[in-house]
Amino acid sequence: MPFKLNQDRRHHIPRQRHKVTNWPDYEASLRQRGSLTIWFTAEAVEAWAAEPRTTRGGQPWYSALAILTALTLRAVFRLAYRQTEGLIGSVVGLLGLALRVPDHTTLSRRAATVEVPRPRRPSTDAGGGGDAQPLHLLVDSTGLKLCGAGEWLVEKHGTRTRRSWRTLHLGVDADTGQIVASTLTTKDVDDGSQAGPLLDQVAGPVASFTGDGAYDQDGVYASVAERHPEAAIVVPPRSTAVPSKTAENEPTQRDHHLRRIAEHGRMAWQKASGYTKRARAEAAIGRWKQVIGDGLRAHG
Repeated sequence: MPFKLNQDRRHHIPRQRHKVTNWPDYEASLRQRGSLTIWFTAEAVEAWAAEPRTTRGGQPWYSALAILTALTLRAVFRLAYRQTEGLIGSVVGLLGLALRVPDHTTLSRRAATVEVPRPRRPSTDAGGGGDAQPLHLLVDSTGLKLCGAGEWLVEKHGTRTRRSWRTLHLGVDADTGQIVASTLTTKDVDDGSQAGPLLDQVAGPVASFTGDGAYDQDGVYASVAERHPEAAIVVPPRSTAVPSKTAENEPTQRDHHLRRIAEHGRMAWQKASGYTKRARAEAAIGRWKQVIGDGLRAHG
């Protein structure tokens, strides 16, 4: 956070207040948040059934589009597989469509192998046929709780069990707030070690790489320089950081950060370097947990 150094003086900062002047529009927007609209396009109806396979084995009934639709509704409404089957069946029945409904066993089996398509970034030209725009990548991580029988025992009988956790590492587009890269590791994996795997998932060029102090490592700088030599690395050096041996003749990006912090202060460096944009990664994690939840229900 940009005001972390002013922790002892934060209570003096007045809380920002917003005065609502357009109450009818504001109330309409609140009602719109609860509005639910689901429709099936003609292309989706035609692509609901799987194409016949030409190799040996049983014929699939449902395409990847049908499985992704069911799994998306399951994640948004936080349903179990059987409840998801019932929701899809009711939606198809209300729309009057003659479509098969995937059963809960099929959803559970296909969820482990289905590929989720990633949206493409817009190109630099108006026609969309050129190269993708350089990406300003924001990285951060959060913990996810593994739910299962242990959590049920705690709720039912009050027994104390050791909880298992996983760490979700995310790469967020600073301009759109879209999650463009992700990795899931155990809780003992260092954040800096996932810089390379996150960068490998970005297809286009990267203009900048921004992370918190956990990414202040030589391996992170090497991973970014190896894949995107022209990318700017915006990572706050540690309070005990010292310049490199080549700081006088060939200063690195980290040396430049240390020099600007020593001359202008850490707060001024955060504003000048654009480090304050990292809060958008935390906002993306907050949105992710609000929609998906803070626990993992499918073990892969």
